[in-house]
Amino acid sequence: MKITILVFFIILLLMQAIQIDKTNPIVDKSLEIQAPTEVMGIFKNACYDCHSNQTIWPWYSSIAPASWMLKSHVDDGRKSLDFTSWESYSKDEKTKKLKEIYRTVYAAMPLASYVSMHKKAELSKEQRELIRTWTGVRR
Repeated sequence: MKITILVFFIILLLMQAIQIDKTNPIVDKSLEIQAPTEVMGIFKNACYDCHSNQTIWPWYSSIAPASWMLKSHVDDGRKSLDFTSWESYSKDEKTKKLKEIYRTVYAAMPLASYVSMHKKAELSKEQRELIRTWTGVRR
């Protein structure tokens, strides 16, 4: 049993040598999404860590294997929607992304795992409805 625990800790220690890249790409402010102040505040508090190039990397982003999972979430989030590259999307892409925002903000986003560590990201029903209204998507 002692050997198993020792091997586990050695592996955990060795995993720390594999660090993620936490460098945020440079943001061109002219490409960032434009929305009313209240909507932008919600986006920045609840969405930007995964859906922008302005990620604020938390303390646990330095601890493997949690850091690997976090990096994967951020990469996937940026790939699906990047608020700091909004103006680089075509009109059709923007329309599609607005529909996705409308749909996912209802209940799926932000992820429960994110909200558990970032209480300020938890959206009220009113905030969700404000974003849905802002998208301009008809029900």
